[in-house]
Amino acid sequence: MAPPRDHAPLAERVEELLAAGGPLPIVAAGRPVLRRPAEPYEGQLGPALLARFVEALRVTMHAAPGVGLAAPQVGIPLRIAVIEDPAPVPEEVAVARGRVPQPFRVLVNPVYEPVGTARAAFFEGCLSVPGWQAVVARHAEVRLRGADEQGRALDEVFRGWPARIVQHETDHLDGTLYLDRAELRSLSTNEAVAALWAQPAPRAAAEGLGFELP
Repeated sequence: MAPPRDHAPLAERVEELLAAGGPLPIVAAGRPVLRRPAEPYEGQLGPALLARFVEALRVTMHAAPGVGLAAPQVGIPLRIAVIEDPAPVPEEVAVARGRVPQPFRVLVNPVYEPVGTARAAFFEGCLSVPGWQAVVARHAEVRLRGADEQGRALDEVFRGWPARIVQHETDHLDGTLYLDRAELRSLSTNEAVAALWAQPAPRAAAEGLGFELP
């Protein structure tokens, strides 16, 4: 499927995407839309179209499957992202990574700032870079500001894995991929991670692949 026309009005481009029905095509690394800061959302879609677009992002995220999806990942350069994480992982992993369930929520015009200086490093992947993972050191705790799809203000502190998710998705809206922040010596296929580095924390990977953790 061809990407929406780059210079068409955003509402028209979203309508074109939604017309096909089902999960939306996910844009892979190499497309300029993933490398440009997205436009602030200022009502470009209108309430009804925004609701349809948000639902399409949710369906696409579930189908991928993933725990977050930003509008640029489906070719739409707007500062909108969705997250949801049922956290279906063993308790040992959940504890090590601070991974707790997150309900579905919409982030509109989100920005984050670190809370404190602690950082945590874990393998991370991206729906726009399929088949690969790498270790990324991120802020362990962040304050996220923005709004939801109803325009209600968001000002919340996220810790652990939820903090990682909101950083990853907000980075997408700034034209940043996780690889820009990754320890590239850790870059591994999904199969290698599963076979060799599936421990709750990446200490063995750091030793085996020769990189340092924070």
